[in-house]
Formats: sequence, C-alpha cells, structure tokens
Amino acid sequence: MEELNLTGFQPATFHLTGFPGLEPAHRWIAIPFCALYATSIAGNCAVLAVVRRDPRLHEPMYLFLCMLSFNDLGVSLSTLPTVLALFCFGLSDVAFDACLAQMFFIHSFSFMESGILLAMSLDRFVAICSPLRYASTLTNARIGRIGLAIALKSTAMLCPFPFLIKRLPICKSNVLSHAYCLHPDMMRLACADITVNNIYGFFAILFTYGLDSMFIIFSYIMILKTVLSIASRDQRRKALNTCIAHICAVLSFYVPIIAVSVLHRFGKNVPSVAHILMSNVYLFIPPLLNPIIYSVKTKEIRKGFSRMFS
Repeated sequence: MEELNLTGFQPATFHLTGFPGLEPAHRWIAIPFCALYATSIAGNCAVLAVVRRDPRLHEPMYLFLCMLSFNDLGVSLSTLPTVLALFCFGLSDVAFDACLAQMFFIHSFSFMESGILLAMSLDRFVAICSPLRYASTLTNARIGRIGLAIALKSTAMLCPFPFLIKRLPICKSNVLSHAYCLHPDMMRLACADITVNNIYGFFAILFTYGLDSMFIIFSYIMILKTVLSIASRDQRRKALNTCIAHICAVLSFYVPIIAVSVLHRFGKNVPSVAHILMSNVYLFIPPLLNPIIYSVKTKEIRKGFSRMFS
C-alpha cells in the first residue's frame, strides 16, 4: 500500500496504476496506446476537416457527426496526459485536484456522447418518418441549441461529483486502479459513508444512459415501423442503410458500458485485469471506431475524403 501524504482529509497525490504486475512492460504497452491515440485523434480531426471543407456536407446528419467527433477528441485528450505519462515516462503520481479535474472531464464527455447519439437518432427519425419536414425541423440554429443543451445537461449532472469526492476523507490508500481518474475508483478509497456518492452516481447514470438509450430504442422502433410500411424493397433498404453507421456507433458505445456495469456488479471473482481491460475498451474504443464506421458506411464521407486528399 502506498504511503499517504495527507493534506487535511485528502492525499496530496493519487498513485495511478496501469496493468498491475506488468510494470516492466509499460514501455511496450505504451506502443499500442500511442497508436490508438494517434488513430483516434487523426480520424476525428479528418472527419471534422472533411465536413468543414465540403459545403455539400453542411447538413444536419453531418453536423451531428461533427459534434460526435469533437466529443471523441475530448474523451481522448482527457485521458491522454496521465496514460502516456504513466506508460511512456513512468510518472504515476497525479495531484489530487488534477485528478478531480480529469474525472470531471472524462465523465462529462462520456455523458455528452450519450446525448449526441440520442440527437443523431432524432435526426434519423425525422429524416425517415417526416422527410418533407426534415429541413424545416432541423435548422442550423436548432442543431446549435441541441448541442448546447447536451453540453449544459452533462456539465450540470457532473458538477456535484468533485464536491462529493472532496468531502470524503481519503485514508484507506491513494492507489487508483487505472491510468486515469474515475469517480467509482476514487470514492472506494474513502473511510467514510459513501451512500450519497453511490445514490447520486446511480441517479446520474440512470438519468443519462438509461433515458438516452430508452429514447434511442423508441426512435428506432418508430423508424422500423415506418420503413416496413414502405412498399418498395429498394427504398426500404436505402432507408435502413442510412441508419447502419449510427446503429454501429450506438453499439460501440453502449455495449462496453453494459459490460463494465455487469462486471462491476457480478464479477467480484473476475481477475482485476478483466475490469481494467473493459474500462479501457469503454473509454478508448468508441473514439477509435466512430470515424472508421462513418468513413466506411457513409458514402458522402468517403467521397469527401477522396476530394480532400485528391
């Protein structure tokens, strides 16, 4: 157990861990992480550049895609400083307040991603169920207000988290389970009642992921109902093809979250490395996959890349 250097009730620093027992191999582990960061950042920046440069892509679907790419950049950049510092340079200590700030941004961007995926499902719902009202319903001003509402809601939901951690006396240890700071990981180190943290954390997850996923499922039920009422088989296929990229993005985001929750609740006897791997998948895979999914599945984005690089 790491020796605590207490300032009041909190340690001056938290000690981050990558993969316990594999410390000598951290330099090698840094290679795939660096490749992952480089691919995620380059892919999302490329999507933003393509949409910005091509006036034909200044439509609601692609504006929401830009929001998703911008948010994925935020997720990657939130974890990057501590992950690369630990694996590349062996710097495992992070100041208490810096850890709180990182926790806030990681969870905020994660909540925002859920809201953006919901907004993208609304875009597909309007495009397929009310195509004649699509342009008048999703105007640029309204899209901007939706993006602002998502950011404000996520930030407001996360604001209490740093204060809930700050009030706790951290005296069990200062060793965190990951190479970055997360709320559940920090609160388990407290030697006080964490019921409030648990209740508010559960409420925030239910209010964000729970409601968003319910509305996404409902929108796709309505989309499927509309598509099945279309007489032409080719038109049905075209309508569904416009949703494939979004469905893949939703699955790449929510499946790891469900897996992490199941492991946390029922995987008490599962090796700790499984928990660490699933947490890494939950944070690192969606920002990596989203630009790839939309580049492969969306013809207009592929054409935009061809025009940009040619």
